[in-house]
Amino acid sequence: MSKDFNYATGRRKNAVARTRLYEGTGAITVNGKNYEDYFPRKTLQMIVQQPLKLTKTLGKFDIKVNADGGGVAGQAQAVRHGISRALIEIDPELRPILKRAGLLTRDARKKERKKYGQPGARAKFQYSKR
Repeated sequence: MSKDFNYATGRRKNAVARTRLYEGTGAITVNGKNYEDYFPRKTLQMIVQQPLKLTKTLGKFDIKVNADGGGVAGQAQAVRHGISRALIEIDPELRPILKRAGLLTRDARKKERKKYGQPGARAKFQYSKR
């Protein structure tokens, strides 16, 4: 693996993925494991591969990811966001393709906080009229 790489950070909910793209053969490593072992569900594996398939760069880069925080699905989406941003650093002409697919927009949805006087964010305690 070469020393020069392109770096980008992807985020989703509380998950953060620090992504490095190297010239290589297409190996994707997440936290020291192969991405297929780290994300056992096929849907999560498809999410991680999505920017590479769209830009037709599936076997061209070795990707090392340090994923942290959140759950498995949030981490997979953070990895997708990080890979998309790193691909743009390599080739700015890929931007319209990734932008159209919505992969460059950080998904801002987060968990809503619990409010006082209620059991959850929106739910209310049971009300008895009589």
